[in-house]
Amino acid sequence: MTAAQTSQSAGCDRAEMLRVERLSRWFGGLAAVSDVSFSLFEGEILGLIGPNGAGKSTTFDLISGFRTPSSGRLFLLGEDVTGRKPTHISRKGLVRTFQHGSVMPDLTVQNNLLIAALKWFRSDERQRRIRECAELFGLEPFLNERAGQLPHGIQRLLSVAIATAPKPRVLCLDECLTGLTGAEIARVLAILRDLAKSKNTAILFVDHNMRGVMQVCDRIVVLQEGRVLAEGIPQEISRNPAVIEAYLGHST
Repeated sequence: MTAAQTSQSAGCDRAEMLRVERLSRWFGGLAAVSDVSFSLFEGEILGLIGPNGAGKSTTFDLISGFRTPSSGRLFLLGEDVTGRKPTHISRKGLVRTFQHGSVMPDLTVQNNLLIAALKWFRSDERQRRIRECAELFGLEPFLNERAGQLPHGIQRLLSVAIATAPKPRVLCLDECLTGLTGAEIARVLAILRDLAKSKNTAILFVDHNMRGVMQVCDRIVVLQEGRVLAEGIPQEISRNPAVIEAYLGHST
């Protein structure tokens, strides 16, 4: 089955939230991303994996507007957002995290969440949204503590909570499981499943925790040297000989 057929089958009658069409980004003579295409559907968790240097972070930067494609098109909720600024893309409903976190260390947990919710909710709704996020991620005990003084795992949880606070239509998570305990990972994965299935959020998920990726993702796109190597459901990806050789190292 081709990548296009897999995407079409996975989407069924669900709305297409994000479409990446033959996306490329060149730095001088080096193609960091080359001719990458995939779709992300409402209520779906799509994994984007690959070895270091495969082009995952550059793809995230292109999708979220932090870099401009050299060629190709990006469609978000049906709108062509190719080359649009991050502010426009975020207002359209796409929120991303960053590999090294999105926490403002000098502010309290509560104020981090307040800033995340500030422009998305009326003043009478913001505190309710902060309480919802804190409860969801187990952050209630830390609301009045400075974020930068929290353990690394709690800061990671806060980073994901900040991203979910605006109730995005498309949520792009970059290495959000790094440094978490087994219990924290289980909690995050359960939250992501709930967001996708009950809140109809579309999630693009990049992580090196292959057990977590295989557990939570509906489909997976594998990048190698900036190109799509394979696309399919987790069981197919884990048995794909090219993927095993390039990245996994063994069957999962």
